[in-house]
Amino acid sequence: MLCVGLHSYGQQQTYCNPINIDYGYTPIEPFTTFGKHRATADPVIVNYKSKYFLFSTNQWGYWWSDDMLHWNFISRKFLRERNKVWDELCAPGAFVMNNELYLIGSTHGKAFSMWKSSNPTKDDWEIAVDSLKVGAWDPGFLYDKDKDKLFLYWGSSNVFPILGTELDTKTFQSDGYVKPILTLHPEDHGWERFGEHNDNTFFQPFMEGAWVTKHNGKYYMQYGAPATEFSGYADGVYVSESPLSGFAYQKHNPFSYKPGGFARGAGHGATYQDNYGNWWHTSTITIAKKNNFERRIGIWPAGFDTDDVMYCNTAYGDYPTYLPQKDADHIKGLFTGWMLLNYNKPVQVSSTLGGYKPNFAVNEDLETYWSAKSGDKGEYFQTDLGEVSTIKAIQINYADQDAEFMGKMLETYHQYKIYISNDGKQWKTLVDKSKNKTDVPHDYIELERPAKGRFLKLENIHMPTGKFALSGFRVFGKGSGEKPTTVQNFVVLRANPAQYGERRSSWIKWRQNDIADGYVIYFGKDPDKLYGSIMVYGTNEYWFTGMDRTDTYYFQIEAFNNNGVSERTEVIEVK
Repeated sequence: MLCVGLHSYGQQQTYCNPINIDYGYTPIEPFTTFGKHRATADPVIVNYKSKYFLFSTNQWGYWWSDDMLHWNFISRKFLRERNKVWDELCAPGAFVMNNELYLIGSTHGKAFSMWKSSNPTKDDWEIAVDSLKVGAWDPGFLYDKDKDKLFLYWGSSNVFPILGTELDTKTFQSDGYVKPILTLHPEDHGWERFGEHNDNTFFQPFMEGAWVTKHNGKYYMQYGAPATEFSGYADGVYVSESPLSGFAYQKHNPFSYKPGGFARGAGHGATYQDNYGNWWHTSTITIAKKNNFERRIGIWPAGFDTDDVMYCNTAYGDYPTYLPQKDADHIKGLFTGWMLLNYNKPVQVSSTLGGYKPNFAVNEDLETYWSAKSGDKGEYFQTDLGEVSTIKAIQINYADQDAEFMGKMLETYHQYKIYISNDGKQWKTLVDKSKNKTDVPHDYIELERPAKGRFLKLENIHMPTGKFALSGFRVFGKGSGEKPTTVQNFVVLRANPAQYGERRSSWIKWRQNDIADGYVIYFGKDPDKLYGSIMVYGTNEYWFTGMDRTDTYYFQIEAFNNNGVSERTEVIEVK
């Protein structure tokens, strides 16, 4: 068993997306044309006996945690013992019924077994049913305790709808009565359009990742669109008072959406409750650099408001975020307020491999990265914060350059040291991971006590494989200067509803703030429900292509830098 953590030493523990688990490498040879790399997606988190169990695609095992902070890996191959397949639990489905945890992978065209366990913190599973004959791809289950009924939902297609059926709770088979639940309508819903910017007009979008949550007697059917390789990959939701019929599009969609920032994409996931009763949504973060299916996992605060509207709060969702709290307000969010201190700041490196430029490690783009010429001890990356700042946390995001591994590698590890300085000459050790024996591809360190300094140097000691490469060396805390003032001249330009025009998109503009690093745009269809958010760096405009054609929208914007966040603008209405 391998244990990796989202490190914390304070009373209020924090984490930072992408979550820091020991992601396996793709086991599929055709996916390695542009280099071997880590990859997983389609996460499911289930709360079972007050522990969290995380399953995702092609990991040859799964994780569990007591606190959503420290994740323990259990090595197991569910399918390869009995089926010769590339995909090991691809897009898995999991649910709890009658005090047991059930699990199965996608089963299109093959009769795979469903497994169950009452002791899943160990490799202690047995077959619940030898063959799930429905053959469901992207399976999502709902055990309705109120009705003592089990429902299965599935589908991954740009042609066919998501389907649903009831399963016998003893045989786990359907009586053959299958209902079409929903299909995409990109002609009305801009965010469902195919393409990185929802602008591809010749290819039909994909719908997948069914997951149903029951709340206050209503059934919330969640689905991912338009495709996993895009930054706009999101989850929408339909709502019904019946588990297999009558689903209506929720007005506030997509409910899980993160097209901007460092970790982009928030689609194909699952919703669950923590041990305090708070709701969370886990979903897929896209990289799609070495292959369309190069991806990671994020966890975001979520919930239902007083009007039973389902939401997911991704604002500052890739900055340090508080973990479960008893009296959490997920609408307000759990962002710590610790700001990014080294966005596009000067850097120095020990060496550079080809076009993998040093500034790629501080440009807030997970898809680009710097690489040293080797993975040797002594290769280093140094960042200048520009001023002596208060440092509270650091995230090290390793990139895969010339990796040699495929599949799940156990007993691999990273080792490094981080030094701090006020002048770039006199250095002190801030973090010492020289004896670390865990695999930490997105290592997150919350300092026991805040540190003061201007320069940080990350020195490599050991890499699991490949070159010493970083997609993001991110330093969080507070600078010593001023935060931006309220954004001026904020306008949203959309076609007039009385005229012909593209109403699924808007051009958003504002006056550039000279000291801002970036901006967060908030949007929604009610001035009191601005649940959608978009993080934008280094520009004063954004082409928003995720709108529903017929509806009125409301917008706000705020600016941020290394010193804090400005006041938001007044809400503006856009018809």
